[in-house]
Amino acid sequence: MAGRIEDYALIGDMQTAALVCRDGTVDWLCLPRFDSHAIFAGLLGTEEHGFWRLGPAHASDAEPPTAARRSYRGDSLILESEWDTPRGTVRVIDFMPPRDGAPQLIRIVEGVSGRVPMRSALRMRFSYGRVVPWVHRHEGRTVAVAGPDSVWFDTSAETYGKSLTTYSDFTVAPGDRIAFTISWEPSHRQPPPLPEPEQSLEATEDFWREWVEHCTYHGPYREAVVRSLITLKALTYAPTGGIVAAPTTSLPEEIGGVRNWDYRYTWLRDAAITLSSLLRTGYREEARAWREWLLRAVAGDPENLQIMYGIAGERELGEAELDWLPGYENSAPVRVGNGAAHQLQLDVYGEVTEALHLAHMTGLARNDYAALLQLKLIRYLEDHWDEPDEGIWEVRGPRRHFVHSKVMAWVAVDRTIKLIESGDADGPLDRWRELRDDIHRDVCEKGYDKERNTFTQSYGSKELDASLLLIPQMGFLPPDDKRVIGTIEAIQRELSTPDGFILRYPTSGAEEGVDGLPGDEGAFLACSFWMADDLAMIGRVDEARKLFEKLLSLRNDLGLLAEEWDPRLQRQVGNFPQAFSHVPLIDTALRLTASGAYGG
Repeated sequence: MAGRIEDYALIGDMQTAALVCRDGTVDWLCLPRFDSHAIFAGLLGTEEHGFWRLGPAHASDAEPPTAARRSYRGDSLILESEWDTPRGTVRVIDFMPPRDGAPQLIRIVEGVSGRVPMRSALRMRFSYGRVVPWVHRHEGRTVAVAGPDSVWFDTSAETYGKSLTTYSDFTVAPGDRIAFTISWEPSHRQPPPLPEPEQSLEATEDFWREWVEHCTYHGPYREAVVRSLITLKALTYAPTGGIVAAPTTSLPEEIGGVRNWDYRYTWLRDAAITLSSLLRTGYREEARAWREWLLRAVAGDPENLQIMYGIAGERELGEAELDWLPGYENSAPVRVGNGAAHQLQLDVYGEVTEALHLAHMTGLARNDYAALLQLKLIRYLEDHWDEPDEGIWEVRGPRRHFVHSKVMAWVAVDRTIKLIESGDADGPLDRWRELRDDIHRDVCEKGYDKERNTFTQSYGSKELDASLLLIPQMGFLPPDDKRVIGTIEAIQRELSTPDGFILRYPTSGAEEGVDGLPGDEGAFLACSFWMADDLAMIGRVDEARKLFEKLLSLRNDLGLLAEEWDPRLQRQVGNFPQAFSHVPLIDTALRLTASGAYGG
């Protein structure tokens, strides 16, 4: 059975990623890309669907011991796990070197004290656990082949096969170091070069140390900010600059429920706010690469802007269900692809325009096509801003006039007006100023409940929505506006969990809610960070700081956050780790640091 979501560590090479549990089991790995088929899918099923366990030998493989300690080596993605056993202490070092050729997952066992019996159990299952590969020896190496894929397993330890699994039993003493590596290669090509684990370890450590040195944030929350930045870097697909929302699919928003989605794609919204955080912490190269990815993805068809694309800019992300996988803790269905890709979400135009605006304001080298794209997006919005859409949360119910969508349409027009006013683009200023005023007036008249002094989720509705917290952050209204304060206080009253975290919107249990889905979900962590931001903006800085530090306490022992927090089960839920949780963590840390609202 897979571990709790927060029991996992992330390792990756900026093209794909693996999740490693506290017991030394790799339960999730897709090769060669984030969105490729998994070769270890035990996370969403059972051990029959693929895993790789490496740790102290134990009488029962069904209950392997968990590490007594684990941490990342400094500011890196090199995971070190230590077990204390009756016979001594052993360390396992897990990492994926930044790719220069075949993708590799390297695991180095290091004896610390005593003599510790160890076991490696490798069960590769291709195509999300459905296909048992042909495993055989080739020139002294073990290779697993199925269709277009081959995975090569290299180690100096003795190996043997049993029950369609490759085992290695060995003992380590102090100073012993035994490496295990898997490398992926298309099955029709020559074998990948023999790995060099120690050299790769040194190069990986150098890479992360040099990358972190570029961080310009040195405030009181530096540890949390740097770990979040490293996580965002790990979720960036290096060849294109695309940023995945998370490296996993179908980790449930409600344990046992149906709210299970594939997040291994680039949402424009998530990527745009990620770019914002990178720019404000010194990472201009990543921001430039994302802008270039955006221009390629949208090229030739900006009027049909999708809310998400593949990591190389692919448009077709057809959704399917993998019925042979029972799902994480029986949370079915398991989905791959994402049918929301072709939804109408007008807020995306605002997020993309805001990202381009920030890049322009922070001095990222001018790109003429970026300015042209911005103008084309506004021309589209001129004709479509007043239409209903599916909104920021990708509802699968009827379209509505979501207030947040209208606010972000206003943001798109406002930032483009600023671009023209700066002299870096040409456009119909008077007409677009009038459009900006029209959108603003429309929202304030139709999206505001005067009796309750709060904006609402959609025109004419009584429900609230945490995305309304972005109204002051986007500059739509000033923080001291009574309507803003009223909205913040209404969300605190109606969308807070007992422990003070924020739900996205009301759900209806077994009945279908506004999102067209049955079931409930946890507190959405991004929304809780937005609340901390708003509280700071309206002068309630102590309350903001306390909420922020409470949110930091939800991170796992390695500083990682999933999408949501289940207040009933007191555990993380949703895809993991989630860019949309780590980005607002960075933003809130920067805001609180600037305001001096921190303890100690």
